[in-house]
Amino acid sequence: QVQLVESGGGLVQAGGSLRLSCAAAGRTFSAYAMAWFRRAPGKEREFLASISWSGGDTYYADSVKGRFTISRDNARNTVYLQMNSLKPEDTAVYYCAANRGAATRYGYQYDYWGQGTQVTVSS
Repeated sequence: QVQLVESGGGLVQAGGSLRLSCAAAGRTFSAYAMAWFRRAPGKEREFLASISWSGGDTYYADSVKGRFTISRDNARNTVYLQMNSLKPEDTAVYYCAANRGAATRYGYQYDYWGQGTQVTVSS
């Protein structure tokens, strides 16, 4: 069992930045690939970024490539999402997820999920 807790969300103006954190407790964090997803009102869950257990491989959705950066600190059992150049369309609840397998973009392959943190970008 892995418990995930996101933090760092909030209200920011368009063009601003936020850094989300996801702290993990439970089983060995470094054994899991991690990912960030989001869900905007009235929309389906969207993959944003994933990172392998070692941090050596990262993958991004086209919608955030070049603006968002995923990273992890296995010593702190934490994964991060640095978000720059935020846009109003980035407004959503952001979730982190853990996968005992590979760093994929498919939510159904992730075993554990956090409760989410709200990000609101004003125009």
